[in-house]
Amino acid sequence: MNDRRLIVTADDFGRDEAINEAVEIAHCNGILTCASLMVGAPAAADAVARARRLPSLKVGLHLVLIDGRPVLPPAELGALVRADGAFDDNQIRAALRWFFRPGMRRRLAAEIRAQFEAFRATGLALDHVNAHQHMHLHPTIARLLVAIGRDYGIRAVRLPAEPAAMLKQAFPGERHRAPPYAPAVAALRRRLRRAGLACNERSFGIAWSGAMVEDRLQALLPHLPSGVSELYCHPATRTTPALAAAMPGYRHADELAALLNRDLRQRIADLGIELIGYADLPPTP
Repeated sequence: MNDRRLIVTADDFGRDEAINEAVEIAHCNGILTCASLMVGAPAAADAVARARRLPSLKVGLHLVLIDGRPVLPPAELGALVRADGAFDDNQIRAALRWFFRPGMRRRLAAEIRAQFEAFRATGLALDHVNAHQHMHLHPTIARLLVAIGRDYGIRAVRLPAEPAAMLKQAFPGERHRAPPYAPAVAALRRRLRRAGLACNERSFGIAWSGAMVEDRLQALLPHLPSGVSELYCHPATRTTPALAAAMPGYRHADELAALLNRDLRQRIADLGIELIGYADLPPTP
């Protein structure tokens, strides 16, 4: 077993056909190993069709509980959604309401189960689970994800732990501080360990979200320590109007180009880094 292993994941699979196209291209011709599927997104059916043609692509569930639309009818979710039927797009406001309103937790559980059911209906193997905008760091979501996920064969969960020290090593001219949500990361790590679920040890893509481009990756790779790291990104073949509105400033095409870069692939091989998926991780003892 290689000392340094790297999971390369594309998030928001199913949000837009331009993302789906990039996932297929980057997996077939680049370093992409995984994709996280938004089961209720507009292009989810297209994403599933592509994934079925790519049995080596590891696909996980990207739970959407903020900045998107639910799988269940909005009428069943009450205050969990806005008047237009969409989830809240304010992380702090949503997090406080989830924590302090018991009725909200019941509706969250129903929606999380519905998204697991929708993933199961695709017939795809469940490689991993994470949440849009890392909302599974919220203790309510983390508890529900683990408890409900057991009914659907959950084996692995993303741990969004991005070490500032490694970012500083890669780009010493930049300022990076330990994130304020570090206690939530530690709590999630403990929860996953108690549940016997596999997870990565660290993840990269938070500080540079939307800009995981070639120079970033080239500088970061030599600093990866032993163990399992994840690099997640948001590639697309083009920035459609919908993507421009949802993710202003994201360099989708540049991220795709990085995933396809032959020099980068050779660098990974030269450094002895093994590309894997979450399904390749052993369960936590």
